Amino acid sequence: MTIRPMDQLLPPEGVPLNFRIAGIGVRTTAQISDLLITGIGALALFLLTLGLDIVTPGTAIAIASMLFFFIRIPYYAMSELIWNGQTIGKRLMKIKVVASDGQALTTQSLVVRNLMKEAEIFLPGTLLLTLDANQMVPSIISLLWIMAVLAVPLFNKRRRRLGDIIAGTYVIHLPKPVLLEDMSKVIRQPVADEQKFRFLTHHLEHYGAFELQTLEGFLRASDRPKGPAAYKRHKETLAAIVDQIRRKIEYADPVRAQDQQAFLEAFYKAQRGYLEQRQLFGDKRADKYHAAQDDQA
Repeated sequence: MTIRPMDQLLPPEGVPLNFRIAGIGVRTTAQISDLLITGIGALALFLLTLGLDIVTPGTAIAIASMLFFFIRIPYYAMSELIWNGQTIGKRLMKIKVVASDGQALTTQSLVVRNLMKEAEIFLPGTLLLTLDANQMVPSIISLLWIMAVLAVPLFNKRRRRLGDIIAGTYVIHLPKPVLLEDMSKVIRQPVADEQKFRFLTHHLEHYGAFELQTLEGFLRASDRPKGPAAYKRHKETLAAIVDQIRRKIEYADPVRAQDQQAFLEAFYKAQRGYLEQRQLFGDKRADKYHAAQDDQA
């Protein structure tokens, strides 16, 4: 049985998340899928140019390579920007790019990692394919370079290529968000606390099943015995989570330190009820990026 490497990510919400790191095999399969898509697009444009006088036997390879380049560059960067770290190939393989620091992906990091892909693989590969047999030295250098950069992911825990290292990203398997047994049934929350926090529809539109599952894990861990140091860390994490959720959902009322646990439990109960209601109408919200994904559907 193969043990898949795991990694822990600390998102802005403050709860550590465990993910499976995407291996070389699944990333290669996603890359091949994307190459087929961009290759078909380049081929279609190339066939359209055949009716023009610019295509000759001597310029055919150069024109095809140029078309492939100008389709490939925006495809990778725009796909990962629109689909939050995914291309079509990555969506098929259920993997995605995340930021190493747990923050949201930035345009700069996605552009950098995809431009580096050109320097790592595509440009040396194009050079290798277009050089003739009399140019052995450049061909050997290109081949050695490609072999070296392909080996880079083998020597780091997160299987990051050069572009990922420079951009501060890596690739993970998508978690499978599911609504587990309702934890609110075992939360013994006083009626006064339940009435203290009211959440409207616009407060509950931001998160999905994955975030609810993560919050549930934190709430379950809250009941475990803790030493002084662990208790202090727990209280700091609790405060950070409450602050992040309040800002995310635009909850205007202040939450006192002694009410933070009750706030999270009330939010969990309200969020779960809302997601279950949406699910009854066929609106399954996997995570907090559901709005962007629905816009692209």
